Amino acid sequence: MKIVNLKNPVMASWLREQGLRLDAPPFLSGAIEARKLLEQLPVKKEPLASLTTGHNGGIFNGPKFARTYVDDPEYGVPFVGSSDMLQADLSRLPLLGKKDAYSPALSYLRLEEGMTLISCSGTIGRMVYVRSDMAGMWSSQHIMKVVPYPERILPGYLYAFLSSKFGESLVVGGTYGAIIQHIEPHHITNLPVPRLGEAVETRAHELVQEAAAQRSKAATLRAEALAIVVEELGWREPAKRSIYTSVSSLLLTRRMDAFHHSSPVVAAKKTLASHLTSIPLGDKVAEVFEPNRGARRKVSDPAYGVPFLSSSEMFHLDPQGDYLISLRTPNLERLLIGSSDVLLPRSGQLGGIIGRAVLPLPGNYGHAASEHLVRVRCKSPGDALYVWSILASEPGYFASIGTAFVSSIPSLACVLLHELKVPWFTGAKRSQIEEIAAKMVTLLASAIEKDHEAVRAVESAIEEAA
Repeated sequence: MKIVNLKNPVMASWLREQGLRLDAPPFLSGAIEARKLLEQLPVKKEPLASLTTGHNGGIFNGPKFARTYVDDPEYGVPFVGSSDMLQADLSRLPLLGKKDAYSPALSYLRLEEGMTLISCSGTIGRMVYVRSDMAGMWSSQHIMKVVPYPERILPGYLYAFLSSKFGESLVVGGTYGAIIQHIEPHHITNLPVPRLGEAVETRAHELVQEAAAQRSKAATLRAEALAIVVEELGWREPAKRSIYTSVSSLLLTRRMDAFHHSSPVVAAKKTLASHLTSIPLGDKVAEVFEPNRGARRKVSDPAYGVPFLSSSEMFHLDPQGDYLISLRTPNLERLLIGSSDVLLPRSGQLGGIIGRAVLPLPGNYGHAASEHLVRVRCKSPGDALYVWSILASEPGYFASIGTAFVSSIPSLACVLLHELKVPWFTGAKRSQIEEIAAKMVTLLASAIEKDHEAVRAVESAIEEAA
């Protein structure tokens, strides 16, 4: 439960400044408190709108529109939603038809490097800095774009301020709507941006830029590692996907669900099993298991708990637990994750995150992760890097979700994953895959630290000047 800061209570003058607005968000978010602190700073403050440029003055979202998706990249552009923008891997985005994307009504939704993206509907105030691998994608109407005017402010500094505790409070303070919350561009046009001096602003900008470059490089390395796996396996996904599946009745003795017998799944399992080194996954790893389910005992003191990460959070650019769970949680050790783990979301709709292999980042080692994540616990960190590359490849993904059962909300079967035959490369190719994957993890972890350092630099400068 949130309460207002009792050391700095709401004043009647604040209510008048808010147009006698009586809903809680501006006050519980700390927006008014942050604005008052910034007003007292002995530095120049400039309204956000004076530092932006482009469509609608440089602060905009987009219209509601019917989305026409396509399968062929030749006819579409990657389309980023407010949840997608938080993902570390953007290789699986849906494709919005180019005819719509390039139309006068939507062409301005194209992302450009250096923009700050803000989720403006639902979960308000989540922010992402547009890096080079995102440039040229299109965004949904649920994302607000802030386009910096480079001659007036450094893009990285603007992002660092807006994502700081002061900037975020001001952005979230503009929220309206009781059930589905929103913010609109005009709510933040007058947001005061403090000018903290060339040294602070340049340092913050450089750190954010370095983080963006590292994330783009990590995306390239991810694609490179998976391309090696696909090439080594000789994987060629069936070009045509029929709307029905025809199989021998002899194959229906154990599984009768159509997806299990679909051509991509059958072809993927065959490809993984046909390599000379293929062996059941369970024979090469320590364990494949799903942690025990149970009540999550939440605590507020870090001395008595560990961060708890949801299955969707593990795919974010900066995975962070929403809360802490008690160190006395039964079977807590089964929930903790480390460098030898590969994680696969256990359940969900096919085509979503179910079965998508992900590696925990160093900053999350020792944290607890949801029981909805299947653990493939390997015998070494090197094995985990390799197993991830196999399961994250296209054939590995299809083979993994081919183990899912139940029609309404499919769920992976640990027993079938244990039995899944996978290639076990050795020699130079194996070393190359591990080396590339290790660099990817290092870059993603470093990018998080640089983002945090940039925000800390801005927050410290504001607090010291206050």
